[in-house]
Amino acid sequence: MDAKILVGTCNWADHQGYYPHGLKSTERISYYARHFPVVEVDSTYYTLQPRRNFEAWCERTPEGFIFNVKAYRELTQHDRDENGAVEMPRAETFEKFSYSLAPMRECGKLRAVHFQFPPWFRFGENNLEYIVAVREFLPDDLIAVEFRHGSWLQGDAADRTLDFLREHKLAYVMVDEPQIGTSTVPPTVAVTNPDLAIVRFHGRNAETWFKKGLQSSSERFKYQYTKEELAEWLPGIADVSNTAREVHLLLNNNYGNYAVRNAVDLLELLGQPTPQIDLPDVPVNQPQLL
Repeated sequence: MDAKILVGTCNWADHQGYYPHGLKSTERISYYARHFPVVEVDSTYYTLQPRRNFEAWCERTPEGFIFNVKAYRELTQHDRDENGAVEMPRAETFEKFSYSLAPMRECGKLRAVHFQFPPWFRFGENNLEYIVAVREFLPDDLIAVEFRHGSWLQGDAADRTLDFLREHKLAYVMVDEPQIGTSTVPPTVAVTNPDLAIVRFHGRNAETWFKKGLQSSSERFKYQYTKEELAEWLPGIADVSNTAREVHLLLNNNYGNYAVRNAVDLLELLGQPTPQIDLPDVPVNQPQLL
């Protein structure tokens, strides 16, 4: 099976020096869509977005452009109370989130809803049941699942996790990220839904991955891949391309313009046409992978 391989970034709001000077913020998605065919919407993780935003994004992008939308943080159990206990999402929140996505479903540009679970979301029966509940709340959407705790992919749990995702037609999200104990997951290559496979490149900045008090979230992803590091993924990409109909390679190292640079690098490595983009240099502070 020859998969459609799409390369993009995990948001379009940042990217230092990428957008022409004076370009309005509302016009950035249109400019981005000239160069890349897919993007992940991450603003939806931080707040429930109004329907009009999804309508505007559809209108400002060409036919064939697609979005993956990151699930609101309450739905992925990121919110915790003052005692550190997880605050379980309400059905009302699922309904509001799903309602806001309707315009993007209607325009045919919603490819997947991305559920990135936190490091404290560990392998276990209760959390497996919760993922099933997610599937039931959003029955008509393609759900992509990303884990942040290694227990999901360790020992016997690894096979059970992947079989579970296949059973419920959920797309497993492969990751490239720092390897720090059990609170990160290994770069496991697998396809659990033949409609879509996703690889997210978070960078390998072990120094800031769990660091508190950062000036901005982009500091956590301050890592520019070398072409050699990205090329390490080419065999895995080839493998999943034989199983999945569509593959998304998404750069989440959104510091400076690293994500755009590395997206272009990936296109070159894949032998795909590359956009002609003139990007200013950004100082590279390259930490070591632990």
